[in-house]
Amino acid sequence: MDQPVEQLGNWTERGVQLLLEHGPKVLMALVVLWIGSMLVRMIGRMLDKVMEKRGVEATLKRFLHSLVTIALRILVFITAIQMLGVATTSFVAIIGAAGLAVGLALQGTLANFAGGTLILLFKPYKVGDLIEAQGVLGVVKEIQIFTTVMLTPENKTAIIPNGAMANGNIINYSHDGKMRVDLTFGISYGEPLDKARKVLEEVMANDPLVLIEPAPSVTVSKLNLEGMELAVRPWCDPKDYWTVYFGTLEQGIMAIQAAGIKGPRPSMTITNQTN
Repeated sequence: MDQPVEQLGNWTERGVQLLLEHGPKVLMALVVLWIGSMLVRMIGRMLDKVMEKRGVEATLKRFLHSLVTIALRILVFITAIQMLGVATTSFVAIIGAAGLAVGLALQGTLANFAGGTLILLFKPYKVGDLIEAQGVLGVVKEIQIFTTVMLTPENKTAIIPNGAMANGNIINYSHDGKMRVDLTFGISYGEPLDKARKVLEEVMANDPLVLIEPAPSVTVSKLNLEGMELAVRPWCDPKDYWTVYFGTLEQGIMAIQAAGIKGPRPSMTITNQTN
């Protein structure tokens, strides 16, 4: 009977000793975790407000919020376990090695992520813009972290990695809010230039999608053996580009034909060779 009582007393004494020895450390670690969690939430809210004021895209805002808060929580956790006397050198080394391995394995994916981040921050284009990039012409439908989704004039969906988009040339036709349509019409040398110009100008003036300012123009662009080439230049909203392009082309041909203006005449040179 005395032995169990003595053993219980030893356990109690050992427990009190461990509590006195490690209790303050555990208590401080818990306090650090609690205060750290509160600070992480505060920093997250401050980061959200800053990004909202700067107009950061919602996708990038959510990603950066998660990235920063997770990194801070890991830092708080490492600090807390270090206060308990746990060696964190090996733990940090393992995390670093794992991060390096993952980075090498996902090199292309990380390049696309970096490209998406740059695009969302510096905004070389936005949703709804008509752009040409990586050999694709189309309207931007969605900007994701890793890819950009475009809709081509043929109603095809093009998904392009953001790494290539960020490192390649981008032509943004919507940046200034208006776009010039380049068309060419040909007439014979025997036809009155002023009449052809007036007919084509009337076609563009009657199209409600053609902008008044900048004013459309009709000028001689080239002289060929067959006749003259006229450069017809209406301006329009980027979203109306193809409508104005095909409309002006079709209506221009019909108006020229109705006015009796003849097109270029092919020339032929006949050479008489005798022995």
